[in-house]
Amino acid sequence: MDSAIFLKLNKSKFRSKFKLDNKMKDYVYEKKIDTIKEHAKDIIRKRIAPKVIPNDGKQTPFKGHPVFIAQHATATCCRQCINKWHKFNLNSELTLAQQDYIVGLILVWIQKNIS
Repeated sequence: MDSAIFLKLNKSKFRSKFKLDNKMKDYVYEKKIDTIKEHAKDIIRKRIAPKVIPNDGKQTPFKGHPVFIAQHATATCCRQCINKWHKFNLNSELTLAQQDYIVGLILVWIQKNIS
C-alpha cells in the first residue's frame, strides 16, 4: 500500500480527526480482520462502485461500523472524495482493481487504529 496517500490524509484536519473508539475496536477484534475485509468489499461494491449513486456524498454514515469511519478517514466515503483524493473517474463504475485498492486502504487504516 502506498504510504504517500496516508501522509497526505494525515495532513488533512478533517480526515485525521477520525479514530476508532473502544466499541469499534472491540468489534474488529471480535469479528476478526477477514470478516471486516468482507464487510468492506460488500460496502464498497454496493455503495461506492456503481456508476450512478443517487445519494452520492450522503451514502456513508459517520458511525455504526469501523469501515464507515475508515472510509471518511481515507477519503473513500463517496465518489467526489475518491475523485479528489485518489483521482478515480467520477463517471464510470469502479473496476475490481480500484475496489481492491479502496478496501486495502480501509484495512490498513483500521489495522493502524486498533493497535
